[in-house]
Amino acid sequence: MFSKKIIISSVLVSILLMGACSDKKPGTPKAPPPVSVTIDTVGTTDATYYDEYPATVSPLNLVELRPQVSGFVTGVYFKDGGRVKKGQLLYSIDEQLYAANYQLAVANSRVQEANLNKAQKDANRYHELDKNEAVAKQLVDNADAALEVAKKQADASKATIRAVQTNVKYTKIYAPFDGIIGISSVKTGAAVTAGQTLLNTVSSDKELAADFNIDQKEIFRFTTLLSEDQKLTDSIFRLAFGKEMYPAPGKLSLLDRTVNPQTGTIKARLIFPNDKNLLIAGMNGTIRIKSNDTGRSVVIPYKAVTEQLGEFFVYIPGDSSKVSQRKIVLGKQVGMNVIVKEGLVVGEKIVVQGVQNLREAAVFTTTAAATPGTKSKQ
Repeated sequence: MFSKKIIISSVLVSILLMGACSDKKPGTPKAPPPVSVTIDTVGTTDATYYDEYPATVSPLNLVELRPQVSGFVTGVYFKDGGRVKKGQLLYSIDEQLYAANYQLAVANSRVQEANLNKAQKDANRYHELDKNEAVAKQLVDNADAALEVAKKQADASKATIRAVQTNVKYTKIYAPFDGIIGISSVKTGAAVTAGQTLLNTVSSDKELAADFNIDQKEIFRFTTLLSEDQKLTDSIFRLAFGKEMYPAPGKLSLLDRTVNPQTGTIKARLIFPNDKNLLIAGMNGTIRIKSNDTGRSVVIPYKAVTEQLGEFFVYIPGDSSKVSQRKIVLGKQVGMNVIVKEGLVVGEKIVVQGVQNLREAAVFTTTAAATPGTKSKQ
């Protein structure tokens, strides 16, 4: 009797346990707890800032000196790295062969001139005989043909003289303009090949260019500056090397002819005076352009920004205590804040702390902002 009671009790307990377990749905994930965040209001600033662009200094004129005739270098007439004047003799190449060829061409031209004179006399003589019908017509035609051949040969000999004379001139290499010449790649006695051997490079240095790339969205701004004939009422172009600022401002010279379809940028060029030779071609610096933004700019704490695949976002608190991501376009960083060019307006709420733990539609709980960082003036 006692054993039956034990069995009945065990069955009842099992049934109760099974009922309790059946109330739970297997596989249901547990909702994550709300993320604690700090929310602040988007503010403004009237801080002056500069747009910055990486730039490379380059000469306005640059020529690679290559020989136009082959031979041995017989003279180098400059100091490596020194200044040269337009028309200054820089290199000479052995001209003996080319001078001999010139003399041969002149002699051949004289022979052709003599042949031309003889052919002309023969043709005149046959034409006189032909008037009296004292010679066969075929001989007259042959004399005229020989005269035409002699004329062509004389013209060809003159062209040969000009070509050989040009080669003689090419044995001397002169500076194409005033500028700086580099370190010579060849010395006296070196063999050079026409059109291939690089002798040296000459570049201008009184004015140098600073080339940099701008986004295609800025083309209108820079085109406007060009059309205003450099009346820079909203921007000043300066060139910086680290913390050092080049003393003279630059002048906007041109925009390239086309936008690079791969990067969506276009090359712009500034020209800087270089009277003191402080700029050297190949230097890398930073172009600083005073912003032309007018009025107060939208600004948020930089820590509120997240980056994904090169794009920037902030989290906006919404209904049901959930956040949503919004894409923004950033401007210049000003202290601990950053200017927002697109995507936010003054007075909107954004998450400024705890963003690293958020995702789209995440549930949040708020804490008060410690400091009104978005409203600080720089």
